[in-house]
Amino acid sequence: MKIAFVGKGGSGKTTLSSLFVRHLAARGLPVVAVDADINQHLGVALGLEEDRAAKVPALGDHLLEIKEWLRGANPRIASAQSMVKTTPPGQGSRLLRPRGDDPVHALAQDVDGVTLLATGPFNDEDLGVACYHSKTGAVELYLNHLVDGPGEYVVVDMTAGADTFASGLFTRFDLMFLVAEPTRKGVGVYRQYTDYARDYDVAIAVVGNKVQSEDDVAYLREHVGGDLLTWVGQSAAVRAAEQGRQGARLEEANAAALDRMLAAVDARPKDWDKYQRQAVEFHVKNARSWANRATGEDLERQVDPGFRFPVA
Repeated sequence: MKIAFVGKGGSGKTTLSSLFVRHLAARGLPVVAVDADINQHLGVALGLEEDRAAKVPALGDHLLEIKEWLRGANPRIASAQSMVKTTPPGQGSRLLRPRGDDPVHALAQDVDGVTLLATGPFNDEDLGVACYHSKTGAVELYLNHLVDGPGEYVVVDMTAGADTFASGLFTRFDLMFLVAEPTRKGVGVYRQYTDYARDYDVAIAVVGNKVQSEDDVAYLREHVGGDLLTWVGQSAAVRAAEQGRQGARLEEANAAALDRMLAAVDARPKDWDKYQRQAVEFHVKNARSWANRATGEDLERQVDPGFRFPVA
C-alpha cells in the first residue's frame, strides 16, 4: 500500500510518518520510507544520526540511471532523456517491487528494518535555478512503476502545504494522511487539499496532532467532519526520541491511534486500472503544457493504451 503524509509546515507530519513507519516495522511488516520533504528530516526521525542521514544517496542525483533502468525495452520511449516525471509504464518497461533488487532500492539505507529512500536536499547547483519538483520527480517515477502487494507498505513524507498538487503525485497513493493541528491554519490546509482532490477520487484521512484536550478534538470534528480518523496527543516518548533518547514506549492512546491508521490503510481497495488511467491523464496534461516543448518530442506517444499492471 502506498501512503502519503501531508500537512502544513510544522504540523508534525515527519514525526507522525516516522512513528507510523516504526509501528509497521515493529510488527515485522515490510516497509519502505521515502523522504520527499525539502527539509529531509525523516532519516533522523527514524533514529539515524545526522551525519549518517546526510549520506543517504539522493534519488534526484541518480535520476538518469533510474530512468534508463525503468525504460527497459519500452519501444515508445526513445531515450532516458525523453522520460519525464509523469512518464507511465508500458509494455517493455521495468516495474519495481518494494525493497526489490533494482537501481532505486540499491540507493536505500536500512534503518532498523526500514528501507529508507531520500530525494535529497537542494544543493548549490539547484539554488536559484530549480524548484523542488525536480527532486520529487524521482518519487513520482518510482511510484508510477511500483507494484506493491498485500502487506507491503511504502510511506512517503511529502513536502509541506499543497505542493503535492503541482503534478499528478497526489494520485499515486492508496491513502493520504493529512496531519492537522487543531488551529485555523491547520484545518486551512485540509480545505485546500479537499478542494484540489475533489475531482480525482483521492482518499484523504485527517490525523489530528498536538491534541491536548477534548476541546481540540471537538474543534477538528467541527472543521473536518467525518474525515477525522484519529488524533495523537502530547507524547513524552516522542519528545525523548527527538532529543536522541530512543526506546521509550509510546503512550497507549497514541499507539492505538497508529493501529487505527494501519486499519484504515489495509481497508483501502486497490484499483490498478484507475492508477494507470490517472498516470496517463497527468502525463498527457504535462506533455501538452511543458514537457513536449522541453524535450522536443511528442510525449503523448509514450502512452501505451494496452498496458495493464500485473497484480502483485
